[in-house]
Amino acid sequence: MKRILIGLLAVVGALTLLFTGLVLGLLFMGASNKPGVPGQVVLELELDERLVEHVPEDSWASAFGPERLTVRDVVDALERAGGDERVKGLVVKVNGTPGSTAVVQELRDAVKAFRATGKKAVAYADTFGEGDNSTGGYYLASAFDEVYLQPSGELSVTGIAIETPFARDALARLGVKPRMSKRQEYKAAVNTYTEQTYTAPHREETERFLTSLFGQMVKGIAEGRGLSEEQARAAMDEAPLLAPRALEAKLVDGLLYRDEVYAKVKEAAGEGSELLYLEKYLERAGRPNRTGGQTVALIYGAGEIARGRSRASPMSGEVTMGSDTVAAAFRKAVEDTSVKAIVFRVDSPGGSYVASDTVRREVQRAREKGKPVIVTMGSYAASGGYFVAMDADKIVAQPGTLTGSIGVFNGKMVTADFWEKLGVNWEPLGAGKNATMYSSDMEFTPEQHAKNEAFLDQVYADFTSKAAAGRKMPVEQLREVAKGRVWTGEDAKERGLVDELGGFPVALKLAKEAAKLEGPVRVEVFPRKKGAAEVLSELLGEKQGDNSDDEAAAGARMTAPWEPVLEETRVLYRLGVQLGVVGEPRRHVLSAPVPEPTW
Repeated sequence: MKRILIGLLAVVGALTLLFTGLVLGLLFMGASNKPGVPGQVVLELELDERLVEHVPEDSWASAFGPERLTVRDVVDALERAGGDERVKGLVVKVNGTPGSTAVVQELRDAVKAFRATGKKAVAYADTFGEGDNSTGGYYLASAFDEVYLQPSGELSVTGIAIETPFARDALARLGVKPRMSKRQEYKAAVNTYTEQTYTAPHREETERFLTSLFGQMVKGIAEGRGLSEEQARAAMDEAPLLAPRALEAKLVDGLLYRDEVYAKVKEAAGEGSELLYLEKYLERAGRPNRTGGQTVALIYGAGEIARGRSRASPMSGEVTMGSDTVAAAFRKAVEDTSVKAIVFRVDSPGGSYVASDTVRREVQRAREKGKPVIVTMGSYAASGGYFVAMDADKIVAQPGTLTGSIGVFNGKMVTADFWEKLGVNWEPLGAGKNATMYSSDMEFTPEQHAKNEAFLDQVYADFTSKAAAGRKMPVEQLREVAKGRVWTGEDAKERGLVDELGGFPVALKLAKEAAKLEGPVRVEVFPRKKGAAEVLSELLGEKQGDNSDDEAAAGARMTAPWEPVLEETRVLYRLGVQLGVVGEPRRHVLSAPVPEPTW
């Protein structure tokens, strides 16, 4: 029996080794047989879903699944293509809005830089909206040399709008009592629960935010189409427009079907030109800024900020900026003698105060160690997202980036009456005067309420004083533009919260200037991406770093294959927590509301 058992174990071990060898062999063969870039190509891109900013490298999808196209992928591919003689042009099929205003502006900048090299860029859509708003898609298309629309399509460039839900009365009917406080009047994160309509400050900041974004779009469309701003605004006010009227208004260059557009593009590129998907081109040609001798580290801080490791949900697509992961990436970049500067890409509505301060401290330490830090802001860098950025040497934002929200909120939802309606009685017991302070079944006592208010005062004072120091302005001046108010990047620059407008290329230029680097540099993502073979080895026998500064221990570690499935079963529970109906409330005090504009 013993010999049989030993034999079975030997067979299992041999099969495991054989399987591992086969996987590694296939990976090697796939890498060695990679096709090249044809001698004459037109790059093709289909924008039929929103581009992602970043996915932490410890996710299953990152290692084995199809990779989602990122904002940086498109920007890098167009930069590489601009200097590539094999690339004769670009054609993009716009199927919707690829992201926020800031994302569209990042893409517009990349398209304009591509065109500046003398190469032609053409945008096509079967329709810009069909019973819905497609201002974002057209705003992107207006940066191209030519824009074509299918004859049966329409141009629904109706503007930008935000709908904010207010649930105070609904919560009251359910028996849920919001007990929330904030600093200060513009901090609107709690208004969904405590109000039934906009407060005057909330309305003021939202209307200004929309006005700023709309003005940017009108200006961009006018410049792209060779119109005056008055003509562009009038056309948008007239929208939705049928295709013939869009052509008459000079918003498109022709009414053509897809096959006609693509034939026209290939003819202009020259005989023998082939189409090649932009993502395939990037994979084969490689990214720009990969051959320099000196390194600029690129660190991502994407998603809601939380303590612990960065993570991603493969089903919901939500990402979390883990303070341990980002802090460890900074430490690694600082320790690496080849790294001369750091570009920190922030795309976050905020989150945990403690986690935000952890990351901010590493930004500060990097600068103290002689490594300049340049922040480039994505769609959002608000509240905690601004907190992690404010100590950088320079901050770069797109005109449409939502930033600021220098404020704080905290509190809880009292749900005792809700449970009573269901016939459930939660009866808390505690040992310690304030053991039940955060119980969702009990009101704050006057003393507990005072403690919560003192906490908010302390966090707000800390936030504003550190922001003032980071931005090198008197704290009184900083507090005038704080008060929890969100700004567009354009407005934030006017108020000293942002240094430059732009995206990745501007941030890299500033990083090179700060580090006094000349010539090409190598941009390296920290923490480094793990390959499928490395992830596989960890699945077979998870390995861990030697200490807490190692990447593996800090977040580039593969979890069990079934953990993402288990995480998704918690989605409904977390929704209940967010509404204060079940469990404990989220106390991510440095959060900003993330509006989902219709545009």
